[in-house]
Amino acid sequence: MAAFVVTDSLKQLIGHKEGPIVFKVEEGAIQRYAQAVGDSNPLHSDIEYAAGSEWGRLMAPPGFTGWPVAKGFDMFKVVEKLIQAGAPVGLLDGGVEYDFLAPVGAGDTLVAVVNLASIEGRETKMGPTMVTTIETTYTNQRGIVVLIARNTFLNF
Repeated sequence: MAAFVVTDSLKQLIGHKEGPIVFKVEEGAIQRYAQAVGDSNPLHSDIEYAAGSEWGRLMAPPGFTGWPVAKGFDMFKVVEKLIQAGAPVGLLDGGVEYDFLAPVGAGDTLVAVVNLASIEGRETKMGPTMVTTIETTYTNQRGIVVLIARNTFLNF
């Protein structure tokens, strides 16, 4: 079998961006998230402890970016555009990779931009497969990039 052929209409989507999407990072949300994922670090749950830390506030667990301020944030808008351009409709989450660049804590406002970073064709056990990387860059209110998340999706 041959690898999936990336058509010109799909190639044209590389570099497509969605956003900006605004996220608020709040104390209560940090505490609930830390509890939900079983993170017992007091920097994520104990306000008094966190106040005495070098950051002086609750800090978000790795990967937590707060909640979108407005409804409608949906990374899958990019996936929908791919399918409309001819990508196979079978979809499998291939995982996420994070680059943590600066701390995120209570009171931060993050702005995210979602970018369709790459599309390539591969032969896999599922047959011809399109491998897509969607990169989301989060920048805080001071203009500092704090996090880059790279999601991989497999269309087959």
